[in-house]
Amino acid sequence: MTKARWSKALFALMLVLLLALAACNSGGDSEESKGSDTEGSSEKDGDKEKSEDGLYSIDDFNAAKTNEGDAIEGGELNFGLVSDTAFEGTLNWNFYSGAPDAEVINWFDEPMLYNDENFLYTNDGPASYEVDDSGKVFTFTIKDNVNWHDGEPVKAEDWAYSFEVIGDAAYTGVRYGSDFTNIEGMDEYHAGEADSISGIEVVDEKTLKITFKESTPSLLTGGIWPYAMPKHIFKDIAVADMAESPEVRENPIGMGPFKVDSLVPGESVTYVKNEDYWQGEVNLDKVTLKVINPSTVVQALETGEVDLVDSFPVDQFPDNADMSNVEYLGMTDLAYTYIGFKLGTWDKEAKEVKPDDSMKMADVNLRKAMWHAVDNNAVGEKFYNGLRWNATTLIPPSHPEFHDAENPGVEYDPEKAKQILDEAGYEDVDGDGMRENPEGEELVINFASMSGGDTAEPLANYYIQSWEQVGLNVQLLDGRLQEFNTFYDRVGQSGDDDPAVDIFQGAWSVGYDVNPDGLYGRDALFNFPRYASEENDKLLEAGVSADSFDVENRKKVYNEWQQLMVDEIPVFPTLYRSVLVPVNNRVQNYSIAVDWFDRYNLAVTAEEAPTAE
Repeated sequence: MTKARWSKALFALMLVLLLALAACNSGGDSEESKGSDTEGSSEKDGDKEKSEDGLYSIDDFNAAKTNEGDAIEGGELNFGLVSDTAFEGTLNWNFYSGAPDAEVINWFDEPMLYNDENFLYTNDGPASYEVDDSGKVFTFTIKDNVNWHDGEPVKAEDWAYSFEVIGDAAYTGVRYGSDFTNIEGMDEYHAGEADSISGIEVVDEKTLKITFKESTPSLLTGGIWPYAMPKHIFKDIAVADMAESPEVRENPIGMGPFKVDSLVPGESVTYVKNEDYWQGEVNLDKVTLKVINPSTVVQALETGEVDLVDSFPVDQFPDNADMSNVEYLGMTDLAYTYIGFKLGTWDKEAKEVKPDDSMKMADVNLRKAMWHAVDNNAVGEKFYNGLRWNATTLIPPSHPEFHDAENPGVEYDPEKAKQILDEAGYEDVDGDGMRENPEGEELVINFASMSGGDTAEPLANYYIQSWEQVGLNVQLLDGRLQEFNTFYDRVGQSGDDDPAVDIFQGAWSVGYDVNPDGLYGRDALFNFPRYASEENDKLLEAGVSADSFDVENRKKVYNEWQQLMVDEIPVFPTLYRSVLVPVNNRVQNYSIAVDWFDRYNLAVTAEEAPTAE
């Protein structure tokens, strides 16, 4: 079989299996998992159905904007990045770590490989690919008209250079992990034992060949780093200095439909159309991105200050469902919210987690009791009107073929929580209503939670009060919520774990690839609980083994992994999430679907955004 035929056959097989599984898992799961009552009478609220108890369903929303009217030539669009803090400003795919920076980058740069609605790589992006008979050797061909914003062609050496930077021992970012160590010669290059990566070959100016150690199903859905880096700009900058360089912070370039014209650090970015975009003429002349505080996002949309936002606070939707100048788009988010427990530290030298059984939260009975103590069904209904709902496992329903909808997680049962704590020796020794640890010492659990939006503080307080009801003294870290960048620094994004943090509430956007190794692997910096076990290693390895090209086998492995996380609880999921995006009526050709890569087609029907009536 030829390389091209092998690639197409494998791709087609994966697609058929994924579609079949998705079809089997659709129809009935969503309402049950959300725990919302959709039976009985309902009333219209804006364009969406609301049940008689005031709950909404994400199934009632479309992912693509309805087009009405005729687009004007050119025009400008205003985009709101909803945040109560400045974006960090690390504007390069190799070095960014937070979702806000990714939103900024998305407007001016893009991946070499696009994905379809099932998260599989396609040949529709700036590069196409073929695979050899072994499934280990990928050959990529960059299209001839793909250029950087400064006019230089995007070359195979630029893509190879991206791997070299991340694999460098001096690399300061968070990307290096199993996706890179699976490349032949990467370990030796990273260790300084080789001057190049033997598994990466620049065949010619437009052709790149990568040889992997193992053929895995993840290679088709996110296991290949899809971002190039302009070598002609960065080659004279030390890798250790790149993340803080002006080329990343002040004057970033990419290959996308818009290019950065001006930037106010942390606050706004002005983009202008890329006259040399590889897919053709860009409709809009200009895009302005600005940070919009969650408390003022409704006003910004109503007045037309912004045409759309990255994500709308779903707790504000019921009061604004009938906003007349927007259409609400929605979908199940590739994300979940969670409570994490500090179980160790990060070993910077070995670049892996270092579990520590002496940590305050090391007792799984304490962690399980804390999960039993919180009612996330009530949280989803009270705070989010059903647009977030009780989470059960660490693979969300955005990946229906691998989310174990039959796994109940740990149910809300405060009496069970008390029993577990009693049996584990957490008793109220001094009679103050709060439990001491099994040694009879005062137990104060420091809780780090992020600021942002109207629900952040009452939600954190709800969890604290729920734990108090079972006798646990949980206190906000420093007595306050932490802003986004500070929060992730303190839980360990820099590799330094703040010893004051015992537990934390965070949220993860999951990748297109279902493989959770990047968040829970032994060598994953994002493994903030610093959890590791032999069984976890075994299951994560099995999930990307050759046997897991059989989707049923991979599903079985990840069901076992989801149960392991329910049993060991390094973190517990709290809520699955909806994405809601209100889009001004003048905007055309916008979508929030995972396979949408058409920003160059965005258009507006009027010079000024219509305001709400």
